[in-house]
Amino acid sequence: MQPADRTMALPIVLAILLASCSQGESQTAGTSAATGSAGGRRGLPAGPVPVEVAPVENGRIARSVAVSGNIEPLRTVAVNSQLAGALRTVNVEEGSIVDEGAVLATLDDREIVAQLTSAEAAFEVAEATFQRAEQLRERQVITAAEYERDRAALAAARAQRDQLRARAGYATILAPIAGVVTEKSVEAGHSVGVQTRLFSIADVSTLVVRVRVSELDVVALRAGDMADIELDAFPGQPLTGRIRRIFPVADPMSRLVPVEVALTGADAGTARPGFLARVTFALGAKENVRLVPASALVTDPSGAQALYVIEQGRAERRLVRTGLISEGRMEIVDGVEAGEVIVITGTNNLRDGVEVRIVNPATGPGGTEARPQGGNSQ
Repeated sequence: MQPADRTMALPIVLAILLASCSQGESQTAGTSAATGSAGGRRGLPAGPVPVEVAPVENGRIARSVAVSGNIEPLRTVAVNSQLAGALRTVNVEEGSIVDEGAVLATLDDREIVAQLTSAEAAFEVAEATFQRAEQLRERQVITAAEYERDRAALAAARAQRDQLRARAGYATILAPIAGVVTEKSVEAGHSVGVQTRLFSIADVSTLVVRVRVSELDVVALRAGDMADIELDAFPGQPLTGRIRRIFPVADPMSRLVPVEVALTGADAGTARPGFLARVTFALGAKENVRLVPASALVTDPSGAQALYVIEQGRAERRLVRTGLISEGRMEIVDGVEAGEVIVITGTNNLRDGVEVRIVNPATGPGGTEARPQGGNSQ
């Protein structure tokens, strides 16, 4: 090819190349436009996202906490021996119901009785001597020192007699309170020492459950509040208890506060000491509040909580403020209104503005179907 021909061909080649580039850009733009039309917005799914929905409801919510503990008597008193000696009789056993002052056992008191007889005789002698001393003093026959000696002797004899009477009384073991014998450690014929444990008596007219409640929850409790109690021994038979007292100090390590719940009357008769009890405390109740399933909430990395509300067939993300939670339902303080339809299943695939396809009809109050305007329900 001649140089002149090359010069003429160069513009033609450039024109062809420019035309090819323009055609490629047009095709790329067309593809992008098509993709944008199908997806709606950049970064969103290509088609409607299937979700399950439900309406925001008005209702009642009550927060509660359940803790467990053992049934115990209101008080248990240990009965110890005040004398050393051999047991002559034992009149009760475990499970015996006794009244206050009932004779539980007796000790061999023959030695003490003999000592008491001697002390009473010595007291009588000292008393007679003092009476004569009073008469002689009136007639000024004896000195003041002799009179004081006889009066002191009488006081000593009286003290000795009273001491032995008390010791003789200890030989009879009496029930200090009315209740049930829960422990018997001896039998007739056993020799016991001073302060040997003989019996334990429990006052079962009132039974208590001592449980430990978190410091975050105990502030909502008050003495006198009612509590629900369920025993593993009697499933399905709830009992009613009342908070008897709340201890004033929390454990510094666990931050738990002891709370004592009392069972009385027929409920106390149903339970037995040692049974495992599960106590449920109602911490707060609210009426006519907005409620949603707790699983419908989504949480930002920052900790903010939100719900997806269906508007015109799309998911609208709304920040909400929450309150109490109970039995899988959450109170919504602010952010949505009762009757609005929210997404309860499928939130993982949602973004703000995504088109949705409702796979279950939301039902409003009275069982009527509550479909969002413009929503797809197939």
